[in-house]
Amino acid sequence: MKPIAGSRRDPMPNAKAIAGAAPDERLEVTVLLRRGNADDLDARIRGLASGDPGDGCLSREAFAERYSAREADIAAVERFAAAHGLSVVGKHPARRTVILSGTVAQLQAAFGVELHQFAHPNGTYRGRTGEVHVPDELSGVVKAVLGLDNRPQAKPHFRQASSAAVSYTPVQLAALYGFPPGDGEGECIALIELGGGYKPADLTSYFAAIGVAAPSVVAVSVDHATNAPSGDPSSADGEVMLDIEVAGAIAPKAKIAVYFAPNTDAGFLDAVTTAAHDATNKPSIISISWGGPESSWTSQSMTALDQAIQAAATMGVTVCVASGDNGSSDGESDNADHVDFPASSSFALACGGTSLQASSSAISKETVWNDGSSGGASGGGVSSFFALPDWQKGLSATKSGGAAAPLAKRGVPDVCGDADPETGYQVRVDGENTVYGGTSAVAPLWAGLIARINQAKGSPVGFINPALYKSMAALRDITSGNNGDFTASTGWDACTGLGSPNGSAVAKALGG
Repeated sequence: MKPIAGSRRDPMPNAKAIAGAAPDERLEVTVLLRRGNADDLDARIRGLASGDPGDGCLSREAFAERYSAREADIAAVERFAAAHGLSVVGKHPARRTVILSGTVAQLQAAFGVELHQFAHPNGTYRGRTGEVHVPDELSGVVKAVLGLDNRPQAKPHFRQASSAAVSYTPVQLAALYGFPPGDGEGECIALIELGGGYKPADLTSYFAAIGVAAPSVVAVSVDHATNAPSGDPSSADGEVMLDIEVAGAIAPKAKIAVYFAPNTDAGFLDAVTTAAHDATNKPSIISISWGGPESSWTSQSMTALDQAIQAAATMGVTVCVASGDNGSSDGESDNADHVDFPASSSFALACGGTSLQASSSAISKETVWNDGSSGGASGGGVSSFFALPDWQKGLSATKSGGAAAPLAKRGVPDVCGDADPETGYQVRVDGENTVYGGTSAVAPLWAGLIARINQAKGSPVGFINPALYKSMAALRDITSGNNGDFTASTGWDACTGLGSPNGSAVAKALGG
């Protein structure tokens, strides 16, 4: 057997193995296969990255026809499963995934791993250490095996205000940011949620209170997860409701499709691939408000999710991702700088955060969000994993001491918007009216803007990063504040990216 490149796992910090995993426990794993017609797809993706989409965005049907996993590769995994007593419970050629089900004992034997129960300060999880293995004939065919380890992979990036003196409805923020007119009719915004849920009665009350027609909201189950509100506003319910209410208020006639998945590396990947390839709801925008430091991911899982976002881009889907709420450290305690993934994917629109004050109907002050007392701050910095994209070449990240270093790898974020809980968003969660902030709010804010632009343009704008970096004047440059180790500066910076939206100018830059 051979190890899968990048599959090595280490225990979570402060976690200890307390027992072997129950051998008869049954679980499902996601097996990711190599790309079909890979050379052609890689060329198309390079074109997107350079701002030259070639013959344009592909339909989902055309993508599936050209780039699905090879039938022979799927058949090889089926033979492997049969040999180890595993069941094939799902095959998704366009998503390049085969879902296998089996007991712990069967999966340990099949993939050359040992699974244990680990205890850590926040609970327990089933985990593994070392690498995942496949037989020689599947080496190079199988690119990732996810789901053996069920540790929580990501955190939601929202924060509840303590005593917000200033707050806004999403409609007010859209006006302050000069969003073009529109209601998102004909568009679908996909929201990725790794826990929590929403209550329709809360949505009805919220939209009635702000004077906006309630959008159509549908829940999509991924890997058996469902809409499951806990009733606690400080739980993941807060993330789900914030996402729906922000996107829905800005684009009330867009369909809001909420993809519920387990909070694991497999669940995250499956949610994004399900949304990207959903031929029923057909999202034109995916908004993601969950993530974790790059150091908490395996390279196989980061590569897999990055390629899923690339695939979305080739189909004209814009992917907006929150950059994190813990400043330049991204919540790590090693005194080093970290960025959040999947915001650090070069094919994501990484969304950082500001603190915004307005007088009358205009913005009077906007600075980097950094609440030193609570530790909340706009996530941003330089990736340790992803290469420098063409559209960021020549840019520099300015440290808080004033020194500027040219970007060597992908810089985060790309854009920003109001995220400070103390100048936050009016929301309703689990029967309570409250105020939330966090970069979680910025991803659906931008998703709503893109929905309006798509509606006016009559076609999806798709992957917009190259166009935005060529049109910096379309953004409101933020030049004051810091997120810890990085400071705002003229032009792009590692706190707020290019800046917050001047909505109509962004629309013009994107051809809308």
